Amino acid sequence: MTFSPLLQSVIERHGYQVVDEDGLDDVTAAIDFSVLFFGGDAQRMAESNDVAVILPELEKAFDGTFIPLVVAREAERALQRRYRFNAFPTLVFLRRGQYLGAIQGVRDWIDYLHEIRAVLESEPSDPPPFKFPEGCGLPQQAH
Repeated sequence: MTFSPLLQSVIERHGYQVVDEDGLDDVTAAIDFSVLFFGGDAQRMAESNDVAVILPELEKAFDGTFIPLVVAREAERALQRRYRFNAFPTLVFLRRGQYLGAIQGVRDWIDYLHEIRAVLESEPSDPPPFKFPEGCGLPQQAH
């Protein structure tokens, strides 16, 4: 699986490192704050390219506080299970490799600024329990 042409150009233009499941822990443990970009399939999710364009702007807005890393397409599903989010695109924030929080989908600029600031100020924790999207629950049993 490959990245969309737009995401590939963002990776090249900004020198973003692509990470996979094997090297992720070593890379992120050495970085104070990192953000993992899970783009998903840009053919199916137009928001993926939107977030790809927004990410460098967020990096600038936070004066390089966090280092963006792009998750390799073939590692996305395994790492999605690890960080327990249910939609693409997603930004997962880490402090020295430890989970801080995630932002799914596209946000308004001001919301990104507030949410990222709150995530960066939080303490590392386990990712939240995995939640199924609304309407995907198991059928109720009759009593």
